Amino acid sequence: MRTIRLFSILDQLRGRRTPISAENLAERLGVSVRTIYRDMKTLQSMGAPIRGEGGLGYQLEDGFFLPPLHFEPQELDVLLLGIRMVAARGDNELAETADRLLGKIEDVLKGGENNLDQPLLAVKPVAKPNHAFGMSQLKASIRLRLKVKLQYLDGQQRKTSRLVRPLGLTAFEKVWVLTAWCETRDDFRNFRLDRISDFEVTQTKFKRDKGKEFSDYLKSL
Repeated sequence: MRTIRLFSILDQLRGRRTPISAENLAERLGVSVRTIYRDMKTLQSMGAPIRGEGGLGYQLEDGFFLPPLHFEPQELDVLLLGIRMVAARGDNELAETADRLLGKIEDVLKGGENNLDQPLLAVKPVAKPNHAFGMSQLKASIRLRLKVKLQYLDGQQRKTSRLVRPLGLTAFEKVWVLTAWCETRDDFRNFRLDRISDFEVTQTKFKRDKGKEFSDYLKSL
């Protein structure tokens, strides 16, 4: 039982960018704070590079290798739902990536109790004629922070040209939407991918500007 809890603590610490308190860990694992303190000392004595202490919170050192994840049933449901949503709503590249990821997860879980072939949560596929036009290139422009020139058709089929800073992609029921800072309008704008008639990813990088980031747009909603 204690061995399982030690692995559960490592799972909780895995990939965290900020420390997690002993109180938080105790609540998640259903044990006392004193038990968490003892377990942390045990893990540290075994060589696990855990930073922090009681009252400050705990965090793994960067670059620490952990054995394959153990997924709780609820965690696996959420993970598979997200992957299936990408496969159903994304373009061919995202769908293929999602399929490869499912294969890796299945390999990790091989021989366990979890069965990927019996989902409890499903996503209805949609037709993909043009709803994800240019998604892979736009996704890359977001990651590389490259400005994009768009040819866009509005709701009245009027064609406009825009120079934008691509910030994020959002999946809706039948369409994907690109959120960008539009330098033509000097404001945030949302562009349906199925209404983008053409685009060009430029080689002009844009810097981080306070008030013009995706997080700023989300705060304005």
